[in-house]
Amino acid sequence: MIRIGTPLSASATKVLFLGAGELGKEVVVELQRLGVETIACDRYANAPAMHVAHRFHVIDMQDPLAIRAVIQLERPHYIVPEIEAIATDELVRLESENAATVIPTAQATRLTMNREGIRRLAAEDLGHRTSQYAFASSAAELQRAAAKIGFPVFIKPVMSSSGKGQSRVESASGITAAWDHALAAGRGREMRVIVEGAVEFDFEITLLTVRHAAGTDFCAPIGHRQVNGDYVESWQPQAMSEAALHDARRIAASVTDALGGFGVFGVELFVRDDEVWFSEVSPRPHDTGLVTLASQRQSEFGLHARAILGLPVDPTLTRPGASAVIYGKLDAEGVSFDGLDNALSVPETDLRLFGKPVAYQKRRMGVAMATGETVEEARARARECASRVVVVDEKST
Repeated sequence: MIRIGTPLSASATKVLFLGAGELGKEVVVELQRLGVETIACDRYANAPAMHVAHRFHVIDMQDPLAIRAVIQLERPHYIVPEIEAIATDELVRLESENAATVIPTAQATRLTMNREGIRRLAAEDLGHRTSQYAFASSAAELQRAAAKIGFPVFIKPVMSSSGKGQSRVESASGITAAWDHALAAGRGREMRVIVEGAVEFDFEITLLTVRHAAGTDFCAPIGHRQVNGDYVESWQPQAMSEAALHDARRIAASVTDALGGFGVFGVELFVRDDEVWFSEVSPRPHDTGLVTLASQRQSEFGLHARAILGLPVDPTLTRPGASAVIYGKLDAEGVSFDGLDNALSVPETDLRLFGKPVAYQKRRMGVAMATGETVEEARARARECASRVVVVDEKST
């Protein structure tokens, strides 16, 4: 029997987030609907999840002493890492001391926060098909690795997200710039990158995989379009062959079983005809999964909250859906948004404006979601809704 206490009382069930972005914000809302007390931590003030959590702390999450101090202060039952740049070794120590349950586990968090750990697990330990790859700790080492794999190659920091620090390099002349870009934009303090060979695939999917008390469930596959490694739109379901879907679920189950724990995993896969390649996995809700706010009976955020707490889950797809990103398109603090009435006049649409305190040209400031009779209709509606939202810097008007 699952018991949840009363927030802000001695009986409270407490969940602490390390990272307070827009994905964490949605999980906080879902947990609060179930009577959970929430605490949000991030490296800057007024991060999205801080707007809705019961309390928040601004800390350096790569500082193990800072993490330990906030855990000792708050004494949460669960710790939910939401970003890559975390002192994961300290989470392992805290979990070993039974200070809290890390979601999905401290070891899974350590492995997946670093592309080297998860790639070696998937390819070398579990034997799944991946792109060719190598790791490098200097520009010279990167140059040799890229030449061996063969151009074009993709270069990424071992710790980053949402396309940050990623480059497609067509020839040896681009290696130095790609190395510098990866180091400048990657999260974490390790000077190390992964170089990957190109895979000729038809499309890429996110297969949201939910490990919970009663077993493992899968959401309908999510297709997405990326620009420079960052998703700009997603849709659900992505059409694919039964053979490819079966193999995708097999790979996702294998990887997430090896990682263990409960919660939502965003498993990224390449698909060509009936063939599937493993790409990456996030041990938490995925940005492309924002579409599930419109398309599923329980969104990926609701599924994550329920799996964390040991409650039943239902990933049923209710209607074809899509999402489209709303970018900042300018550099300013405290921006405003015009045209919301016009945007929401598009049939079957909804919006999430994340409330980030600072906008940048390519910072994700919100997302439009839509449903339709078909995926194509939903995608068109989501794009139209997003296009009608105008970001305004009131200081310059």
